[in-house]
Amino acid sequence: ALRSRSGRSIINGNWAIDRPGRYEGGGTMFTYRRPNEISSTAGESFLADGPTNEVLDVYMIHQQPNPGIHYEYIIPGDNVISPQLLAHRRPGEPLNGQLGMPESTSHEDEDLHRETDILTGQSAATFPVIQPGRFPSHQPENQVPAMQPPRQNREHNWKQVGKTECTTTCGKGSQYPIFHCVNRITHEEVPEGYCDSSTKPIPEEEACNLFPCPAFWDIGEWSECSKTCGLGMQHRQILCRQIYANRTLTVQQYRCQHLEKPDTTSTCQLKICSEWQIRTEWTSCSVPCGVGQRTRDVKCVSNLGDVVDDEECNMKLRPNDIENCDMGPCAKSWFLTEWSDRCSAECGDGIRTRSVVCMTNHVSSLPLEGCGNNRPSETTPCNNGPCAGKVEWFAGGWTQCSTECGSGTQQREVICIRKTEGNFDVLNPYECSHLEKPPSQQSCYLKPCGSKWFHTEWSTCSKSCEGGFRVREVRCLSDDMAASTQCDPQLKPEEKEPCNTQDCVPEIDENCKDKYYNCNVVVQARLCVYTYYKTACCASCTRVANRQSGFLGRR
Repeated sequence: ALRSRSGRSIINGNWAIDRPGRYEGGGTMFTYRRPNEISSTAGESFLADGPTNEVLDVYMIHQQPNPGIHYEYIIPGDNVISPQLLAHRRPGEPLNGQLGMPESTSHEDEDLHRETDILTGQSAATFPVIQPGRFPSHQPENQVPAMQPPRQNREHNWKQVGKTECTTTCGKGSQYPIFHCVNRITHEEVPEGYCDSSTKPIPEEEACNLFPCPAFWDIGEWSECSKTCGLGMQHRQILCRQIYANRTLTVQQYRCQHLEKPDTTSTCQLKICSEWQIRTEWTSCSVPCGVGQRTRDVKCVSNLGDVVDDEECNMKLRPNDIENCDMGPCAKSWFLTEWSDRCSAECGDGIRTRSVVCMTNHVSSLPLEGCGNNRPSETTPCNNGPCAGKVEWFAGGWTQCSTECGSGTQQREVICIRKTEGNFDVLNPYECSHLEKPPSQQSCYLKPCGSKWFHTEWSTCSKSCEGGFRVREVRCLSDDMAASTQCDPQLKPEEKEPCNTQDCVPEIDENCKDKYYNCNVVVQARLCVYTYYKTACCASCTRVANRQSGFLGRR
């Protein structure tokens, strides 16, 4: 990552990974490259032509051993023509002792003048790098410099005789003027030793071949395969690029239409995929009755036989490792609500109702196959007293609904009457048989019941005498007969109650009687232990024996 000292990120900043490309920063342009991590062993790199105008920091984060960093840099040179010297030079005055050329000079001379003009416009921040052997070393301050002959007496000077080849064939390259030592009168080339090397002009860079290069397809590295095994896909970036001024620019794709575009996708396969294996048989069902579940062990195994992550196998082909199992019906009982409080008829005969449902009973341990055919009745008769009674059918008002909630019935009295003055007589229904009789019963629904308490029948008492108890199961059920918690706890029916609280009375044996009137004396004398007295006073001895066993039992 690259960042300025001010904290501004240039490449890969703020924990975000940038794409390879060109990024501006530090006064220059950086080219960032990141090869494909699979197919290439080269590391990341960035390159800039410079110069930089601020301090930049390079950061690196790695999860494996640091492979090291390779870096190169260029430092500014010392031998630079002073811009002030160029700006204040008089016309015709030589550059560092070089004579100015008259107007009648050749084209090469004109090139030299043009290069001089370029030098005068050079920025003071330009630092040409010293090339070895180009300039002599400085003389010590205490050494007297050699006398130079007057400029007008010099027989030789430096002349531009041509230019170097352009560094590129297109897209703006660079070239430099070539200076040779010549006779100032004949312009014939002579060895460079005849000229003063300190006055030789520094070649300045010139632009050349400014026309753009042909566009080309820039092919990126292949991405990782989309699958770790089996047939997958990989992609690469294809950009239309064009080089100009030593910079590779991305251009619109129509500029590369003269070239065949490489493929951007390709199939790939790193290894053969793993497969599913069933390691165990199905387990036993999780419940002894009803519907439960059973399981088995399913693993993803590689082609080497190792157990690997499930993601390496085709999840669409994975065998089931869990399924439902039905162990048959569980024991069941009839669950009922209390009888409704209202009779369906305000007078005469009517009915009261209750709800009856067959459900699993967790209290009883009896191996019942089901609730059976002995379904408890859902209706019971009721009568609120006789009703009063023309030739026509007379229908009374509807009674209250037989239930306060849910589905119920309403009834009304329909009688055959004959009206009389101020009164009417009730006739036999046969007298009105030629008339359509109004209905005497209809269904009604006041409101949803919501949750209600249901309970089973009472179990058998635990004891036949002297106080036992009996139990029943109570459940709160909603309208759809599902378990609910919305019932009023204060209205919950009792789940346990005492029963058979009477004293235990021994059975009377008709053959066990007292044969004597004074058997109480036998009891008091504790003679009942003898067989004779136990038979002669059977009733008295038996009564005492039962009383004593009851006393010991209570202790």
